[in-house]
Amino acid sequence: MNYSQSIPSASNAPVEKPANDAPIIVGLDIGTTKIAAIAGRKNEFGKLEILGFGRADSSGVQHGQVLNINETMTAIQKALNNCLDSNPELEIHEVYVGIAGHHIKSMQTRGDIVRQDAELEIQRHEIEHLISNQRKTFIPAGDEIIEVIPQEFSVDNIQNIKDPVGYNGVKVGANFHIITGDKNAIKNIKRAVERSNLKTKDLVLQPLASASAVMSDLDMEAGVAILDIGGGTSDLAVFYEGILRHTAVIPFGGENITNDIKLGLGVLKGQAEQMKLQFGSALAEETNANAYITIPGLRGMPAKEISVKNLSQIIQARMGEILDFVSFHLKQIGIDARNLNGGIIITGGGSQLKHLIQLTEYTTGLNARIGLPNEHLAPNHIEELKKPMYATCLGLILKGCDDYENKHKIFLEKPKHLSVPESLKADKLEDVNAAKVLPTSDATVEPQVGINNGDARKKINIWDKFKNNLIDLFKEEEDKIIE
Repeated sequence: MNYSQSIPSASNAPVEKPANDAPIIVGLDIGTTKIAAIAGRKNEFGKLEILGFGRADSSGVQHGQVLNINETMTAIQKALNNCLDSNPELEIHEVYVGIAGHHIKSMQTRGDIVRQDAELEIQRHEIEHLISNQRKTFIPAGDEIIEVIPQEFSVDNIQNIKDPVGYNGVKVGANFHIITGDKNAIKNIKRAVERSNLKTKDLVLQPLASASAVMSDLDMEAGVAILDIGGGTSDLAVFYEGILRHTAVIPFGGENITNDIKLGLGVLKGQAEQMKLQFGSALAEETNANAYITIPGLRGMPAKEISVKNLSQIIQARMGEILDFVSFHLKQIGIDARNLNGGIIITGGGSQLKHLIQLTEYTTGLNARIGLPNEHLAPNHIEELKKPMYATCLGLILKGCDDYENKHKIFLEKPKHLSVPESLKADKLEDVNAAKVLPTSDATVEPQVGINNGDARKKINIWDKFKNNLIDLFKEEEDKIIE
């Protein structure tokens, strides 16, 4: 099955053209059940324009961790080929990759630096030095630091500063949230990507990527917990007062529910997955006690009848266990319903279960809603991308865009190089005594920030060509009703 699709153009709607200097970012979500590759960039309105989209069934990955590198490499190549089929103009060389799995851990640390001259304003490079120092933090043998995330800063006796650049003081400190992972697990991901002839631009924790795709600034201010229910794991990220307070990986996901159905009802795994999607509910009391599903027998054996209520009871038991983990982590960091006014946002493929919102609100005591990854998408995206299962991949693109914008700003803060205009050179002056006032902008050469490797020419037409490619390669087979 070919999982790729071109974005159809709306004949009656104006097409928003992306900014010419915005780079094309590719997000690669290596999951337990699927691998998705999406290419996009921000337009002049700050929204994501999707330029390529491909997907493939995952193999070689269990519980979010790459175990078989060759199988994973093959699946990655299929997803990339589908993405390139959707837009032949694309050139993919480096990707932002999501990472999750049982091996992911997090810890809180504190870091401080003492400045030599308190009279000078705090500079950006001093903050970068403070952050980089946290990568020397002691962690267990065999682990590796994936991400160092500053929470709140302090300057001398002033606390809870979001950005200390421009302040004056002697001592600058910050609380940090450090995310670590197993070295071998990280190497396996990078090897699978490298063998697919790609470069890993950065590894991003999946719950953080999903959060950026489904969460708004208002959600961060109100306080919210993001629960990304994937195939092998469920990832949790908690934000309070605009700061990331906690991350956790819950070792259960959609695959566990499918296996529970398989064992509990004595059916094949494919039948269990199909029943979960078509008839499953996260709340057994909402199902019809008299409804049954007929499963054809194997090799002449009689057909089997499955109670829909029994099916939902199995699903509810496992989902309730996942939500109990969420409640445990919230209590562990001292956060309750009074702190999280934004409630719980559920995303990922497992969020599509019926009545999951009701079960979440009942178990946790928090308001809940489904997080769709269209918060930052341009209006003309394809319907397929509205599904919560693509939140991580779209969040990876946003991470790449943020990295580019941050580097852009830092570059502009450097002293600008000045060049002498032709009219001021000695051999071009006709009258030295004739004073002419020149505007200062004539003597300033603005730095040009763009894409290397000569991609600028292609970027002018790549969007229009992609929009005009109407070949629908993504239509999946409709789910077959189990009779």
